[in-house]
Amino acid sequence: MATIRARKLADGTVSYTAQIRIKRDGVQVYQESQTFARKQAAQAWARKRESELDQPGAIERASRQGVTVKEMIDQYLLEVEKARPLGKTKKATLEAIGKMDIGKLNDTDVTTQCLVDFALWRMSGEGGGVQPQTAGNDLAHLGAVLAIAKDAWGYQVDPLAMGGARRVLRKLGYNLKSRERDRRPTLDELGKVLAHFQSMQGRRPTVINMLKVVGFALFSTRRLDEITRIQWSDVDEPGQRVLVRDMKNPGQKIGNDVWCYLPDEAWQILQSMPKAGDDIFPYSPESISTSWARACKFLEIVDLHFHDLRHEGVSRLFEMDWDIPRVASVSGHRDWNSMRRYTHLRGKGDRYVGWEWHGRILRAPVQLGAASEKRLKRRVLSR
Repeated sequence: MATIRARKLADGTVSYTAQIRIKRDGVQVYQESQTFARKQAAQAWARKRESELDQPGAIERASRQGVTVKEMIDQYLLEVEKARPLGKTKKATLEAIGKMDIGKLNDTDVTTQCLVDFALWRMSGEGGGVQPQTAGNDLAHLGAVLAIAKDAWGYQVDPLAMGGARRVLRKLGYNLKSRERDRRPTLDELGKVLAHFQSMQGRRPTVINMLKVVGFALFSTRRLDEITRIQWSDVDEPGQRVLVRDMKNPGQKIGNDVWCYLPDEAWQILQSMPKAGDDIFPYSPESISTSWARACKFLEIVDLHFHDLRHEGVSRLFEMDWDIPRVASVSGHRDWNSMRRYTHLRGKGDRYVGWEWHGRILRAPVQLGAASEKRLKRRVLSR
C-alpha cells in the first residue's frame, strides 16, 4: 500500500509525497515516490501506479537500469567498426549528438516528441541554426543506432519513434531531404579562379598546385577526397583509368574500390604531375577546400563549391552526347537516380573545346613544398 505524507514548506504551503513500497517474502523489492501540491493528486497517482505495478513483469521493468542515448551511440560505434570502418562524417555526427542533451536520455525516454524537439532545437539559433536538411541527416544517423538497439542489445527503444518524428516534421513543413544543387561554374568564373591560383603559384611555387587540382576535378568528375587518395599504383595506363578507392556509396564506402575512366583532358593533367612519390596529388583535402573557399570569397564569386566541379564535369559529358553507361564509367555512379543529381544540362556540345586554360594547366610547373613532402613520407612510413 502507498503512504501519503504531508510536509509544510517554508512559504507556508503544504506538499504531499506519495510513497510506494513493495515487499516480497518480507524483502523490499521496489520503492518509488512522487510529490504533489494537492493530496487528491497524490492519492490518484498512488492508485494508478499501484495498478500498473500489479501487472506481470511491471516491477522488473520499473527496476531496470536504463541506458542513455550516448551509451547506445558508443556501443554502436564500437560494434559497427568491428565489421567495417565508419565514414568520418557519420562518426563525427554521432559523437556530437552523444554530447548534446538528447545524449543524456534513457532508452525508454526516446519518443517521437523528444526527437521532434531535438530536430527543432537543432534548427534554432540555440542548437546551431542548421538547415532542415542537416537536422534530417542528424536524425538519419541517430536512426541507424536506434534501429538495431532493441534487437541487437535488448534496449527498450520504441521502433516507431523515429518514423513518427519524420512524419511530424514533414507535416510542420520541414523538408529534411538534402537540397539538390544545380550550380555550375561559368567559363568566366573558372577563368577568374584559375588566374588567381596562377598568380599565387607565381609568387609561391611550393603552394598547392590548384590549377592541376581544379582542372583534374573538372574533367575527371572526381570528388575532392578521392583526388588526394589516388596513387600512381592505381593508374591503369593501357585502359586510361584510375582505381578510386573507398568511393562514396550509400551503405558502403570503405572497401568500395571502383575503376574509373579518365577523359583525355583529365588523363593529360594526371600525366603532367611529377612522379615524386606514391600520391599523384600529394595535398591535404582540407587545405584544398580552404584555398578554394578563400579564392571564391576574394573574387566575390557567390555560392560556388569545389564539389560543383563534379556537377560541371558530369553535365559536360552528357552535353557531349555521351550515353549513361559511358558517363558512369567516368563518374563511378551505379544508378541513374544518383547520377541525375549531378546532371544539369545547359545546351549541346563541348564548351571546353579550345579552352585556353587547359593548355595553361598542362604547362603549369609543379614544385612540391614541405607539407606535400611530409604527406608523402607519412604514406611511406604507414605502409
